[in-house]
Amino acid sequence: MRCGIDLGGTKTEAVIMDDDGNIVWRERMPTPAQNYDAVLDTLESLVHAADARAGQSVQLGIGMPGSLSPKTGRVRNSNTQCLINMPFREDMTRRVNREVRLANDANCFALSEAHDGAGAGAKAVFGVILGTGCGGGLVINGQLQTGANGIGGEWGHNPLAAPRVDEIPGPLCYCGRHGCNEVWLSGTGFARDHETITGQKLSAIEVATQDTPEKQASLDRLVDRLARALGAVINLIDPDIIVLGGGLSKIDALYTRVPDIWSAYIFSDVINTKLSPNKHGDASGVRGAAWLWPGKN
Repeated sequence: MRCGIDLGGTKTEAVIMDDDGNIVWRERMPTPAQNYDAVLDTLESLVHAADARAGQSVQLGIGMPGSLSPKTGRVRNSNTQCLINMPFREDMTRRVNREVRLANDANCFALSEAHDGAGAGAKAVFGVILGTGCGGGLVINGQLQTGANGIGGEWGHNPLAAPRVDEIPGPLCYCGRHGCNEVWLSGTGFARDHETITGQKLSAIEVATQDTPEKQASLDRLVDRLARALGAVINLIDPDIIVLGGGLSKIDALYTRVPDIWSAYIFSDVINTKLSPNKHGDASGVRGAAWLWPGKN
């Protein structure tokens, strides 16, 4: 039995999943995101609970914010800051006394949707998270592409493609650069952009569901920016399908309007890449963590 754990900023979820992708057990706990040892305690408790439910030691995969440095083996680029520069894999391996497989949470999302989600059967799947942050993951022939530097699919911290004059240099990103995809295309960035233009302080979903000229203008800007950013992805890796996750993935207009205009930014006379909502919703991350242990499929 394989266990997947999704280590989130506010909650941590664990599941047991069988070879057919059925979740047979689930448990959630709050994430003590300010305390590294408490995070380890939470994860260890969930693993022991999974072992008890399975009646054996489960195979363990964890989806995490950030990634492991190939140089140091320690966590980097995590918005759960207590993890940064910590030997997370080694500490978890020692605590639960088994191999622990780790991947970035956006990579887990992509793996889940490629395996038996919206991208099932496709050769190349690019998964995109448009939530509090902006991340991505790439799966080719069923294999997660982490890359030589461990940053495969790290799309959120590329600069926005083909920036307009009024988008330069762009807002400051937490990574220290200006104008990253994350500051424009995340839910946080979408809400910030709307507030900057209109003075209205609303959540991303409130902006997306308003029926006003201001809301439409903000959505128009999001659609064009997403078309440019995904056009750059298609030019580079030419995926069969791009699957969206995160809160903004619930905006239905993205799936019709973005493909209508992204051809202006793609170096091809034909565009067969599909843009699709995810199949597994909020469960995709934890399912992808479980799929870090391949099954019979």
